[in-house]
Amino acid sequence: MNLHFCWPNQMGKGSFLGEFEQLVLFAILRLEENAYGVTIRDTIDDLTGRDVIVGQVYAALERLEGKGLVRSRISRSEPVPGGRARKLFHVTAPGRRSLAASRQMIDRMAEGLVIEPEGK
Repeated sequence: MNLHFCWPNQMGKGSFLGEFEQLVLFAILRLEENAYGVTIRDTIDDLTGRDVIVGQVYAALERLEGKGLVRSRISRSEPVPGGRARKLFHVTAPGRRSLAASRQMIDRMAEGLVIEPEGK
């Protein structure tokens, strides 16, 4: 079995994704054009059961944007009384490559392992 693995050329020191950053990127991809802080938090909570504070999401988004893995834009104000603009996020091409590489690395580490809770 060949376990040789190379990161994409754009990956440098500090480019590895943490678990929460991966969850944020997956949520953005799921939400497509509706990815903003609250919807990202709700998606993570709904799909993982993980209780997330929206401030954690914004901190991760800031890190990811700093790494060039996500981009943001301000939406138009909602056409309802009190409607406001939202900061929407999308995953960049380097972000998609980084997420794919992270997932591939985890898959390679887990390949062939049977993981059962202790005490079973």
